Amino acid sequence: IWSCSSLCCGRSLAAPLTQLSPPQFASSFSGQTSLPPNLMLPTNLVDPARLKRRPPPADCPLPLLRTCDAVVPAHLSPVQMWVETLQSCDSEPMGLAELHPDVFAVRPRLDILYDIEMWQRSYKRISYANTKVRSEVRGGGRKPWRQKGSGRARHGSIRSPIWRGGGVSHGPRGPNSYYYMLPMKVRVQGLKVALSSKMSQDYLHIVDSLSIPTPDPQYLLDLVRQRHWGESVLIVDIGEEFPENILRATADLKTVNLIPAIGLNVHSMLKHEVLVLTLETVKFLEEKLLWHDQRYTPLYPFKLPYSDFP
Repeated sequence: IWSCSSLCCGRSLAAPLTQLSPPQFASSFSGQTSLPPNLMLPTNLVDPARLKRRPPPADCPLPLLRTCDAVVPAHLSPVQMWVETLQSCDSEPMGLAELHPDVFAVRPRLDILYDIEMWQRSYKRISYANTKVRSEVRGGGRKPWRQKGSGRARHGSIRSPIWRGGGVSHGPRGPNSYYYMLPMKVRVQGLKVALSSKMSQDYLHIVDSLSIPTPDPQYLLDLVRQRHWGESVLIVDIGEEFPENILRATADLKTVNLIPAIGLNVHSMLKHEVLVLTLETVKFLEEKLLWHDQRYTPLYPFKLPYSDFP
C-alpha cells in the first residue's frame, strides 16, 4: 500500500489502480451522433425551412418496394429509406426500400474523398506552357565580342539565359500531362463514402422512376422547392435513355442535372447538394460496388488472360 502522496506524471501514486477510468473514444460518448462533426453542415448553410424527415419506423404500414439482393453481414442490418415519386409535387412517400449497409452506411473517409477529387481534377489536365531554350531563340549565332582584350565579361552568344531576350533555362517544356491513376479499391471506396455521406446528411432520395407528367421546367423547380431538395440536384438513372419529359424539363436548367449510373463519380456527387437515385440505380450500384469487395477471390491460382470484370 502506497502512503506517499507525491505525483508521478500528473497522477497520484496514492490512488488505487481501480479508480483509473478506461479511455473513452468519441464514438462511445452518450448523446453523440453517428455523423462526425467534420461531416456535419454548419448551421448557417442549412435551410431552416428544410425539415429533416424521420427514418421509417419499424411498424411502418407502407409496402416494402425493394430488398437487398446481396447478402448482408450478420453484424449489420439493411438501411431503410423512403421511396418517393415524381408524379406529383407533394412529398408523401409511396413505400420503403432497403439499402445495403456496405454501400450506403460505410465509415466517412474524408482523406479518400480528397484524393479522388484531386485525381479527377488532375488526370485530365494538360499543361501547354512552353518556353524556348537558347538553341530555339532566333539569333545569337555570332560571338558578341572577342574573348580577351575588351575588358568586358566573356560571352559566346547573346541568347544565353543570362541575357535579356535570351533562352529560358529550366522552364516549362509543354505539353505536360498530369495523368496518374488511383487504385481501383480506392476509387470504389470513394463512391461508397460519397453515397454514405449524402445519406447521413439526408441529401439522398430514392424515387420509383423518372416519369413526370409534364416537360415544363417550372414543374421540376416547384417540386424541388416544395420538397426542400436544396440548391442543386443530381438525378441518376440506369436506363440507356432518359424519359422524354425529364430530358426536356432539365435541358435549360443549370441546377438540375441528369447523369447515367455508369458515369456516376465522386466529383459530381460533391458538386451537387442532393442526389436522387431510382430503384434500378440502387440495384446497379450495389451490384457493381459490392462485387469489388471479393473480386480478387477467383483470380487464385492466377491464370491468363486476366479478367477484372464480372
